[in-house]
Amino acid sequence: MESITPEQLKQRMDAGDGPKMLDVREPWEFEICRIEGSVNIPMAELGGRFGELEHGSEIVVICHHGMRSRQVAEYMESIGFPHVANLEGGVDAWAQSVDEDMQQY
Repeated sequence: MESITPEQLKQRMDAGDGPKMLDVREPWEFEICRIEGSVNIPMAELGGRFGELEHGSEIVVICHHGMRSRQVAEYMESIGFPHVANLEGGVDAWAQSVDEDMQQY
């Protein structure tokens, strides 16, 4: 399974080459802070909502610290999603290295 750093993701987004971003945190977490353009599908709901994702597109999975997103990315890869990566350190790392104004929890 691939991973991407917050800095690498930001560079890709700035270049207009940003992948789809899937945030698997709970809705209350997503309300506190989020990466602009990400879509929230909580981890517990994913099983019934995989149809909402473009199977062949590149997807970066996001959570708070990178643990839930790693599990989801590994699972997605195992069921045939070809281009899935985990955001290293999650939104916490994003807030520390890319968007220092982002609210943290």
